[in-house]
Amino acid sequence: MNILVCVSRVPDTASRVLVGSDGKNIDSSGLKYVVNPYDEFAIEEGLRLREKNGGSVTVVTIGADISKDILRTALAMGADKVILVKAENISDSYFIIHNLAEIAKEISPDIILLGKQSVDYDSLQVAPSLAEMLGLPSISLVSKLTIEGNKVRAERDVEGGKEVLEASLPCVISAQKGLNDPRYPKLPDIMKAKQKPIEERNAVEATSRTSVLQMTIPSKKRAGKVLTDSDGDIAELARLLHEEAKVI
Repeated sequence: MNILVCVSRVPDTASRVLVGSDGKNIDSSGLKYVVNPYDEFAIEEGLRLREKNGGSVTVVTIGADISKDILRTALAMGADKVILVKAENISDSYFIIHNLAEIAKEISPDIILLGKQSVDYDSLQVAPSLAEMLGLPSISLVSKLTIEGNKVRAERDVEGGKEVLEASLPCVISAQKGLNDPRYPKLPDIMKAKQKPIEERNAVEATSRTSVLQMTIPSKKRAGKVLTDSDGDIAELARLLHEEAKVI
């Protein structure tokens, strides 16, 4: 089975993130970066599929040279091959999707795995958009995956319950927490990964579809108000939502 896993490099969720001086990007100084946590589930699922069905696992990321650190992590986990699509400035999700599609067209994977979202921008756009660009079926938020022959059966989380969907290979699957428990690389594997090759490609230019106008830190000055279910408080809540919050 030819398995492609797409990963991204994100700030550690334990880090304190600040807005940069330009007001449009985060201040990366002092931040620790890691493999996107949801992408770890995708890597692990790819490795398990290879162990069951044979084949190879290729992991790809879009970014600058510094992004090689997460590819080393993927190699230490057990990936057979890693690819860095070099891009110093990533304009938007469409740029990433376009370049991932180029890699997918080249290696023709049986299945494409990636996390349901990145924990930095949280857009949930990449998996379904990549599938649309490649003309493939897509199942997102997958917490249980079974593949028998060419048939894919996936369980996904929906509001208030679970949903079971079926598709056929090739397809795009985005991983949700609960799909598996990602393995921790052992020290010997981490050391070996430092010596393994990383294939590099130059990114293909793509016209941006979105742009960041401004980034701000959420305000902490929020005064809570406790209301009861009395007629007077219900009327007061309606007034506040209309006059102060301006949502009704």
